[in-house]
Amino acid sequence: MVRETVDALVSGVRFGKFVSVGAIGAVFDVTTTTALIVGFGVLGEYAKLVGAEVAIVVMFAINERWTFSELGAPGALPTLKRFLRSNLVRSGGLAVQFLIVRALRQLDVSVPVFGFDLWQLIPIPIAIGASMFLNYVAESLITWRVTRS
Repeated sequence: MVRETVDALVSGVRFGKFVSVGAIGAVFDVTTTTALIVGFGVLGEYAKLVGAEVAIVVMFAINERWTFSELGAPGALPTLKRFLRSNLVRSGGLAVQFLIVRALRQLDVSVPVFGFDLWQLIPIPIAIGASMFLNYVAESLITWRVTRS
């Protein structure tokens, strides 16, 4: 069972697709968040939540049709169930990002560059990387259940 799970997760092609879809999701997230803040004056935290959800919906749709297209039962109800599981998984990924950024910013570290402390930015890609790995594993095992025949 463990060997099957590892084999299912160690698909370079699937992981590459997943990362590519994540990049597309990031574009939707940033674009939506920015448009809501700049164009409509929405409070940043609320705009970020909407941007994240837009990205989650877009990533689910692409992953459903491309990354994991051979997996999952067809039909509206099974697809809706996968969508809800995906939202739950991605929410967990966002929580992990928040906790990692918060924890790393609590460290007594400073990386001053031209009067700006880069340490305020450095935790973000670390958190994104950790979240991406967690999301890949959870989406594979929970949302699309890659270990099922």
